Amino acid sequence: MEVKEVWIGNDHGGFELKQQIVKVLIEKGIRVHDVGTDSTEIVRYPYFAQKVAGAVSDGRAARGILICSTGIGMSIIANKFKGVRASLCTSTFMGRMTRAHNDSNILVLGGKITGVLEALDILDVWLSTEYEGGRHAISLGLIQEAENAICNPAGWNPAGSST
Repeated sequence: MEVKEVWIGNDHGGFELKQQIVKVLIEKGIRVHDVGTDSTEIVRYPYFAQKVAGAVSDGRAARGILICSTGIGMSIIANKFKGVRASLCTSTFMGRMTRAHNDSNILVLGGKITGVLEALDILDVWLSTEYEGGRHAISLGLIQEAENAICNPAGWNPAGSST
């Protein structure tokens, strides 16, 4: 599936890397919906993560990118949203595997820990790798089952687990 549009959000720690990523996305002909901060002035990352993860969760966006200093905070908040599979990647192998095995819909990068060239390589493989399905669909089904139950007051008790 060709990626046609990406929502991107960042805090101050991801501003410089975002500029490079947006340039590459535009060169690839991918529309960019930029909801991140436009400077290195200190801001709070959860506000920007919510914009991208909310759009993916409610179906306004198929794919998103989040960037903060380490990527850790962004990935934590993004994965609170139902249907979001945000993956913090620090290598091209991680970028490939998270798409192939986890059908990742949000790429999370650390603007202060991953160099620009490595981040662009990760982005390229994340954009071009297709989800494999097959045996991986079982795990994604369990994740969806857990989300449905956790968002339900009764909680989640997966089949085969002890109570």
